[in-house]
Amino acid sequence: MKKRQPEKMHEVGIATEIYRMSRAIAEEHGGGPLEDVFVRVGELTAVEPDLLEFAWQALTMETPDARSKLHVEYCPAVQMCQSCGQTPERARGRWLPLCPNCGTLLKVEGGQELDLERVSFLEKE
Repeated sequence: MKKRQPEKMHEVGIATEIYRMSRAIAEEHGGGPLEDVFVRVGELTAVEPDLLEFAWQALTMETPDARSKLHVEYCPAVQMCQSCGQTPERARGRWLPLCPNCGTLLKVEGGQELDLERVSFLEKE
């Protein structure tokens, strides 16, 4: 029987790309080490903010950017009824198929964000 290799969490790949883009921005503007990186992550991206922050710490460890902080803004998806305008409450990660008020199929808005918003860095020494 072949042993199954553990799957890498995709947050590592996403953190790597955020880091690459952030370094490119800092270098383009003559900056030194990264200080703060701000990203927005939507609920529907299946990216776990805590795992993304952990991946960032592991990725920047032992680099000039080791003291940098990744700030993740979590953006929930919102369900709305197009018929009656109701926005029903739901638990995170749980979905209601139909509007509890009128029975119409609910529409999902937002939650697909995966954006690098802002990067700050120290002066190059």
